[in-house]
Amino acid sequence: MGRLADSHRSGRFKVIRPVVIGFCIAIVSGSAANGDPASRDNTYCAGLSRAVASQAHGSEPVFIRSYEPGKNEDHLPRGLATTAFVYDNALATIALVACGNLPAARMIGDALSNAVRTDRTFRDGRIRNAYRAGPLGKGPPVLPGWWDSDKKLWAEDPAQDGTATGNVAWAALALLTLHQATGNAAYLAGAERLLAWITDNTAAEAEGFRGGFHGYDPSQVRLDWVSTEHNVDVYAVANWLFRLTGNPKYAEAASKARRLLDACFRGDHFLLGRNADGKPADAAMLALDVQLWPWMAAPDAPGEWRQALRFAEMHLAVPGGFDFNGDRDGLWVEGTAQAALAYRMSGNHARSREILAGLRSDRTESGLLNATRSSRVTTGLSVDPTATNANFFYYRRPHLGATAWAALAATGWNPFTGREAN
Repeated sequence: MGRLADSHRSGRFKVIRPVVIGFCIAIVSGSAANGDPASRDNTYCAGLSRAVASQAHGSEPVFIRSYEPGKNEDHLPRGLATTAFVYDNALATIALVACGNLPAARMIGDALSNAVRTDRTFRDGRIRNAYRAGPLGKGPPVLPGWWDSDKKLWAEDPAQDGTATGNVAWAALALLTLHQATGNAAYLAGAERLLAWITDNTAAEAEGFRGGFHGYDPSQVRLDWVSTEHNVDVYAVANWLFRLTGNPKYAEAASKARRLLDACFRGDHFLLGRNADGKPADAAMLALDVQLWPWMAAPDAPGEWRQALRFAEMHLAVPGGFDFNGDRDGLWVEGTAQAALAYRMSGNHARSREILAGLRSDRTESGLLNATRSSRVTTGLSVDPTATNANFFYYRRPHLGATAWAALAATGWNPFTGREAN
């Protein structure tokens, strides 16, 4: 098997993520249904719709490739050339619902739903970190890979083959969003199965849920660290399911995740989580989304949690937006779009609009936003749990996930709750 030489979100917390398909107005809730039409027909929504139209065959289930080649690239690195990351596809599903393009959202959601039910190796309801981009076809979804002509073998990336808890939760959020929009019980069942996998396989002894699994089939390595970001995602899914069903097991799962968030709050910011040994993560390691997502996902979060936005302004801001981490080596477009939604939720609509207007400069001919404004942005994290150095970077390439977050900010849609952002 081969290793991926060009990293992307695969779980994200490692301590050493011309045709437009017609719009649909049958949305249950959210600003895409209740806001003005301009919020639906924005440049970011159009980019997502175009990405689906360019890779789909009719209305078949489809996974959308996460990246397109950058301006000075003839092709993507082989580790990304066929890769549709689940996180990006889940985000795109949610954003397309917010944009009013339910047919396109369902095409990706149906691919995610199929992946929950069928896998080439496992039968426990997990979903992988990535699948091969394109129409789903018959049988279990195919994983990304490439032919290694030097070694004369079919190569896959162990992070993409693995299952990160946060990615499982994001797939569940996408299915819950589709269930809300369509009433289709199959989407609800898929979300419930995904959360069951999380609670059955990743629960930590005290609080929160562990990172997931990494590596090749059939034996994978368990990731014992506990991520704040992942537990935000799990909390959002469990809380949503409890709202829908009233089942106390979902309240229990939400409470377990919430205890981890409470434990990682440090008065004005959040730690990344806990190391595999149970000790708090290095306080010097910062991540933008960890400062935004907890209070975005928890409507009843203490008011103090919103101070993390101010903390991000002080420690992670760069001209025009935000970096991924505290080294401020460049603008991370995805996170900057997240901040635009966070500002909107905090009542600072002027700042939200300013950020979104600035992101228009990152739009590419493909209709997608570049992942970064500079050539590369570091994260300080590692994709490989055995690595001793930080090897997770973002590059200046058109990115599905960054565009989806921009669409969510423009439409005012909270992906954690399926509701209009406050």
